[in-house]
Amino acid sequence: MIRVMLADDQKILAEGIKSVLQSCDEIELCGVAYDGLEAVKMAAKVKPDVILMDVRMPEMNGVAATKRIKEILPETKIIILTTFDDSDYILNAINNGASGYLLKDIGSTALIDSIKNAYAGDTILPSRIAKKITDAAITVTSDRQSRLKKGYGLSDREADIAIMIADGFTNRQIASAIKLSDGTARNYISSIYLKLGVDSRQNAIAKIKELM
Repeated sequence: MIRVMLADDQKILAEGIKSVLQSCDEIELCGVAYDGLEAVKMAAKVKPDVILMDVRMPEMNGVAATKRIKEILPETKIIILTTFDDSDYILNAINNGASGYLLKDIGSTALIDSIKNAYAGDTILPSRIAKKITDAAITVTSDRQSRLKKGYGLSDREADIAIMIADGFTNRQIASAIKLSDGTARNYISSIYLKLGVDSRQNAIAKIKELM
C-alpha cells in the first residue's frame, strides 16, 4: 500500500484528485493539506510515501514546501502537480528534491501510474515537461559559459570544466564526462586556477559562482 498525501489549495480540484486516489486499492490517502505550511506540518506527522504537491499555494509555495519536507523526510517522493508548465517552476522543484512534475490535465490512470513509478524511484516527467527542462538547461549553461569566458578569459572547454567544478564534479568525473585523460583534465583545471587567480578548489568554486 502506497501512502499518499495531497497538497492543493483549490478545493474543487483537490476533491477530484482525492476521488481518483481513493479509487485505487494500492493507494491509501493519508492526508490533504490546503496550503504549503500545512503541507509541511502534515507531512512531518503522517510521513507519506508520496506527496502530490501544488505549486501556487498560500502561506508557502509548493517549491519551498518541497524543500522543507525533503529536509525532514528525504525518502518521501514528491510529485509537483500543477496547471503551470513554466520552466523556472520545473527546475526549482526538481532542484529542491521533487521526484517529478505533472500537469493537472493528466488522466486518472496516468496519475496513478505516475505515483507508483515515483514510489519505485523513477523521475516523473512528461515529454513536453522534459523538453522544457532540457531547453532551459541549455540556455542556463550557455549563459554561464558566456559569463565565465568574458569574466575570466576562459576557453570554451575551460568554461565547461569550470561549470563542472562548481557543480561538485571531481577531477576524475570531469575527465570521464568529457572524454579526457586524467592528466589532461588536471592541466585544464590548473589553467583555470591560473586565470581565476586562485590556488585551491574551494576558492575556484567561489570565484566561478560569482559569475553563475
